[in-house]
Amino acid sequence: MERKVALVTGSSRGIGKEIALRLAKNGYDLVINYARSKKAAEETAKELEALGSNVLVVKANVGKKEKIEEMFAQIDERFGRLDIFVNNAASGVLRPLMELEETHWDWTMDINSKALLFCAQEAARRMEKTGGGKIVSLSSLGSIRYLENYTVVGVSKAALEALTRYLAVELAPKNIVVNAVSGGAVDTDALSHFPNREEILETAAKRTPAGKIVTPSDLANSVMFLLSEEASMIRGQTVIVDGGISLLV
Repeated sequence: MERKVALVTGSSRGIGKEIALRLAKNGYDLVINYARSKKAAEETAKELEALGSNVLVVKANVGKKEKIEEMFAQIDERFGRLDIFVNNAASGVLRPLMELEETHWDWTMDINSKALLFCAQEAARRMEKTGGGKIVSLSSLGSIRYLENYTVVGVSKAALEALTRYLAVELAPKNIVVNAVSGGAVDTDALSHFPNREEILETAAKRTPAGKIVTPSDLANSVMFLLSEEASMIRGQTVIVDGGISLLV
């Protein structure tokens, strides 16, 4: 039986890597996408290959449509199919609202929002050929809550969640299931770019009803559930994994 193939964008480290490892353990071949960290991507590929996966490593800035098309051409050449797409790659400019410039907006929206649309289009064309597939995106609480210095990222994630709903409806006839997972504060490399990182983590740990911050493993658990057949009737939803912190006023 032909092995299924999963693409995880931004998967050289952090949450994306954790999800890729889970998929490898579940028998998937993997497409590892990265933008800058080639060494980390290659190290991740070795870990996945040790688990029995056939791995394709692709450098691509998913904020650019032509790079997305090139990535999917490589997927076609290596595997000839795609069954799962995890939209994890994210970036953004962290500045107060009044300091944002047009380039900051365009960069963040391209990678966090536009990439989902055009990657999903390419993924859906391939999934349709094999009878369907699953798409899950990673979002954050900044899409529905105010976070300091997070304006443009929060707006881009809100767009991602709205797009998830539209994709879920329009791709349903192709037997493609689309959802998202939104996390609270997670201590990953991405958080190191926040000037108030330590304050964010300390506050989150104290305030979270669960008594601890979210881990990449917590998010991967929910992503893997949404990618499973057990979740096939969950469509267009954003599952919040935050230990309950968003319930607080």
